[in-house]
Amino acid sequence: MYQLYIGSKNYSSWSLRPWILLKHFNIEFIEMSAPLDGEQAYREYVENGLIPCLYDKEFNVWDCLAIAEYLAESYPQMWPEHTRARARARCISAEMHSGFSNLRCVLPMNIKLRVQGGDLALSAKRDIERICSIWREARQLAGAGPYLFGAFSIADAMYAPVVWRLHCYNVPLPDDAAIYRDVMLAHPAMQEWERGALAETLILAQEDMLSEAFGGRR
Repeated sequence: MYQLYIGSKNYSSWSLRPWILLKHFNIEFIEMSAPLDGEQAYREYVENGLIPCLYDKEFNVWDCLAIAEYLAESYPQMWPEHTRARARARCISAEMHSGFSNLRCVLPMNIKLRVQGGDLALSAKRDIERICSIWREARQLAGAGPYLFGAFSIADAMYAPVVWRLHCYNVPLPDDAAIYRDVMLAHPAMQEWERGALAETLILAQEDMLSEAFGGRR
């Protein structure tokens, strides 16, 4: 059985991605909690000191996209069936993995946070516009189904943390993007992750102080 080492459910966006994949596809795994103690502490689990990390018996795989690709070797349904949709899903997954640094900086993951919302830096707005464009194209390419490319895939898992960011910081979205956001928020695994995040006692004061910059809590 797989073992998945993850960080805080409230703050660790990277951990959510492989976790929701395993949950959605009903793959049995043991959830291992690795507290946010920094790279040196994580080296107990993984060579580069970063989580999430997946163990398949004695073999371990780190980095959320690498974990997803490893799982897809055994569960190919994690990618869209058709060649072009599969290629596009890989494109946007890689773009999410390596990009959108302005959005990450301005809206750090904090599932407990619920703010009124406020004006964003132009760079963050551009990231959000690009994400909405990605979602629109992916759903149009599929032609059916509520998720990106129709059925839930690695692409949806890669964008799951963004859904939380946009929701928690009360970012206004175009109608089509808001529909997809709400579909993802209704996913049973997203709701389970939220319950876990709300139950945590870990507090990162610097992250929580951001509520004042976004009009206070709602």
